Amino acid sequence: MTDVVDAGELLRRIQRARACAREELRSWRARSGELERDDPEAAREARVRTLAYEAVLRILDEIVTPGRTGVRH
Repeated sequence: MTDVVDAGELLRRIQRARACAREELRSWRARSGELERDDPEAAREARVRTLAYEAVLRILDEIVTPGRTGVRH
C-alpha cells in the first residue's frame, strides 16, 4: 500500500481509471434509458450513477489534461 510509484505508473493508473469510468458511464446511461418507462425509480438511480461517473470522469480528465475540460477551480 505504501509503494512509491513513478509518474509514468501513476499516469497509467489514472488512464485505466478513466477507461473504467467511461465504460461505467456508458453502461449506466444506457440502463437509465432502458428503465425509464418500466421502472422510474430504478431509472432515477441509474441517472444518479450516471451523474456520479460523469463527475469522476471530468476530474480524471482534468488531472491528465489540465485546463481542457472546463473544470472550474
